[in-house]
Amino acid sequence: MTSNDTPRSGTNLRPGSRTVHPPVPSVEGSDPLDPPLYQSHVFGFSDTATTANALATPGAPYIYGRYDNPTVSAFEMAMSDLEGGVAARAASSGMGAITAVLWSLLRSGDHVVTQNCLYGGTQSYLDDLVERWGVTVTPVDAGDPDSVRAAIRPNTRVLLLETIANPTVEVADIPRLAAVAREAGVTTMVDNTFATPLLCRPIEHGADVVVHSATKYLGGHADVLGGVAVFADTDTHERVTRASVDLGATLDPFAAWLLLRGTRTLGVRVARQCANAQELAELLRADPRVAAVHYPGLAEHPTHETARSVLTDGYGGMLSFELAGGRSAGQAFAEAVRLASLAPSLGDVKTLVTHAASVSHRTLSADQLSRAGIGEGLIRVSVGIEEVADLWADFQQALDTAEGA
Repeated sequence: MTSNDTPRSGTNLRPGSRTVHPPVPSVEGSDPLDPPLYQSHVFGFSDTATTANALATPGAPYIYGRYDNPTVSAFEMAMSDLEGGVAARAASSGMGAITAVLWSLLRSGDHVVTQNCLYGGTQSYLDDLVERWGVTVTPVDAGDPDSVRAAIRPNTRVLLLETIANPTVEVADIPRLAAVAREAGVTTMVDNTFATPLLCRPIEHGADVVVHSATKYLGGHADVLGGVAVFADTDTHERVTRASVDLGATLDPFAAWLLLRGTRTLGVRVARQCANAQELAELLRADPRVAAVHYPGLAEHPTHETARSVLTDGYGGMLSFELAGGRSAGQAFAEAVRLASLAPSLGDVKTLVTHAASVSHRTLSADQLSRAGIGEGLIRVSVGIEEVADLWADFQQALDTAEGA
């Protein structure tokens, strides 16, 4: 099998069916039902010319794992198919994908426009680019196209968004923001980790690059680390591929195989997680010990109307809520859960909680936390597939503990 083989296509299917039937490259004329695991990191050749061509030419026969691998290619084809892109590049982690994209698109002195609230790891990397390369960053309201238009400069190269923001779960108005960026010749990059391709496909809304921490919902079982970037055009894909080869941020074959296995149950997992998150948000909203609940499925959420137009088939499995007791109450709640787990990740079949100010966004200053809308007592919840009644009983006892903190 080579990377030029034509896969079976599921593009005429709905997204939920396509997760179960991803493109699978043919192997010597037959079609395996699931992609084989090619664990070998190197491939041999009969002559030096072919060997050299494989090293120099993307899409040539497989030669070395840092460049490409058949199992990794199968995962990339599956993600490109799900997101509606022309190609994808897998990485060793979500931050590996984000780093490869930004490293390939930015140069010293360039300018980036971002939404106010970003994943802490992304914000930390941007801060490093500011210090090392003199890159400038302007945060804006992800629901206001005029703020993006006003922020764009002649040296602006990237508009960086998250479909559902981490951890405030505000939904970005991707269609209108991407249109502004496209008018100015700016690349729109969207982190779609929280939404998954089942709830949103940003390329359909005008995005140029979509990234995922595949570790989260795509894997779904807390047993694999990976990332992926999907592209609307081949030129950007080739640039990022070259960058990721140089960086060495390459997904390994076994991780790709686990991710392909994980995506096959993505539809049923996300549907249950969305339903559970909606019910849990409504229960939290009614509890007097909770100061505020952030979930786009609630009518009072500031981006509810945007979510209705951007998201499909649910509002996501992520929610957050504020405890009036501040940092000490937030820490107490996170440490008191018993069925849920205190863990700095998300997208698992198990419910995970974290206190954002002291874990996921610990590197942000008080001013950065305030600007991002992250309160000292904010709890981020990645809702799993457990029974809601059991989750609510666990949350009630943890709220009791937090109340006395």
